[in-house]
Amino acid sequence: MSTLKPAAVRRVAVIGGSRVPFARSDGPYATASNREMLTAALDGLVERYGLRAPGAVGEFVAGAVLKHSRDFNLARETVLGSALDPRTPAYDIQQACGTGLQAVVAAANKIALGQTDAAIAGGADTASDAPLGVNDDLRKLLLRARRAKSPVARLKALAKVRPGHLVPDIPRNAEPRTHLSMGEHAAVTARAWGITREAQDELAATSHRRLAAAYERGLLTDLVVPFRGLDRDQNLRPDSTVERLAALKPVFGLDAPGPTMTAGNSTPLTDGAALVLLASEEWAAERGLEPLAHLTAYETAAVDFVHGDVAGGEDGLLMAPAYAVPRMLERAGLGMADFDLVEVHEAFASQVLATLAAWEKRGLAPVDRSRLNVAGSSLATGHPFAATGARIVATLAKLLAERDAPARGLISICAAGGQGVTAILERT
Repeated sequence: MSTLKPAAVRRVAVIGGSRVPFARSDGPYATASNREMLTAALDGLVERYGLRAPGAVGEFVAGAVLKHSRDFNLARETVLGSALDPRTPAYDIQQACGTGLQAVVAAANKIALGQTDAAIAGGADTASDAPLGVNDDLRKLLLRARRAKSPVARLKALAKVRPGHLVPDIPRNAEPRTHLSMGEHAAVTARAWGITREAQDELAATSHRRLAAAYERGLLTDLVVPFRGLDRDQNLRPDSTVERLAALKPVFGLDAPGPTMTAGNSTPLTDGAALVLLASEEWAAERGLEPLAHLTAYETAAVDFVHGDVAGGEDGLLMAPAYAVPRMLERAGLGMADFDLVEVHEAFASQVLATLAAWEKRGLAPVDRSRLNVAGSSLATGHPFAATGARIVATLAKLLAERDAPARGLISICAAGGQGVTAILERT
């Protein structure tokens, strides 16, 4: 009996990224579909790295959280409408807010195992063009009419349609099992960890200030492609200050005394798309491309936010990275002090601060705030759910490459459904 020898694991290089500027929902991209935004990001990557040749990359992996039925084959349709070789295989992936990073991980695994030499991964989301579902009672009546065996039976079924059946099901940012929005879940966690309003506003103002500085010094020049009149993130407020944020009224956690979460220290609904080009070192060398960084580890986790210790803060909806990161670092033999940069997705300022506190409770060293989200993050850029992971990977890789010396970066992304996706990037 013959056995297959396991393939040698190859290092996975982050070559570059491409994204459209993120826009607030119902704004400049109000009529842009997931596919249109994703195609714009992909064409930017193809143009920048000369990927028009047949077979330039082996695979395209992307996803969206808010999808129409027409988006059932989003990744493949994006390839067919782009400048990339139409013979490039593609498939969709989805893990709520972790979609973009999980797509990167899926592509990286194939490169590491030698199944492909290069791949593009990321995601897109539009809150403006969210799908509207047919009223469920109407859906059942229409199915009954379709199954009818005669015209008379079909008419009888359709005759039961009432005006109330014509009201569509509007998508809600709420967990199906708790019926609470992500913001309401985050408010529970904020109270449990004692996160103050002042600390949240300071984090939010810092995010805007740092993103503005990143644009001004040209960090994002080769990562962002103009789209529909925007050349930088629409949500960015360079003049944001703690004092201005303090004037905003709380919008989450109003069912308890002392609510602290406002529109200013929470991410807005956002439209956008982002992608990352990944490859083996050999592929990059053949094309004269220097990797920005290497993806060296990743970990996912989930918490029981329905029956777990939610009130105590341990198992809040967005707290899975509090478990994933310590586990990943233990496996990698690293501590928090080994990281030059730390990127924590800013779904809410309170969630970032709760995660930092939870890491310390689990024995990790405190995160040096001067190393945290140094080019701003989701509070300033906005958060198109499936695009955020790819945005963070590309930005962190560029930041590491700037250092022109060995450096290491940590990525932590919380996701709906009580999940978390984390990763490590290194430049050697």
